[in-house]
Amino acid sequence: MYCNYCGKLIQDDANVCAYCGTRVGAVLARKRLIRPRDGRKVAGVCAGFAEYFDLDVTLVRVVWLISVFLGVGLTLVAYVIAWIVMPEEPLALPLSRPAGQQATNP
Repeated sequence: MYCNYCGKLIQDDANVCAYCGTRVGAVLARKRLIRPRDGRKVAGVCAGFAEYFDLDVTLVRVVWLISVFLGVGLTLVAYVIAWIVMPEEPLALPLSRPAGQQATNP
């Protein structure tokens, strides 16, 4: 299988291209539309849409701002609704040691 972005040969079962780091098409279908905790400017709505559609977050923010300033529909209302409806990314839990294994001090 070949990466759609860099064109290099990757493994058939790969989730991410080893060369350019982009997600492979099959993984996109399993990705959920969520507001990430990192990379936010206001509420993370644009970052969530950019991650879900695998676009540059700056492009999504610029298109959103242009549509607000041009008065396209109810863009601000749509942003607030997306802020309320889109779930936030869950907190990452710290890694725990298996039972019976003790911490070693170097």
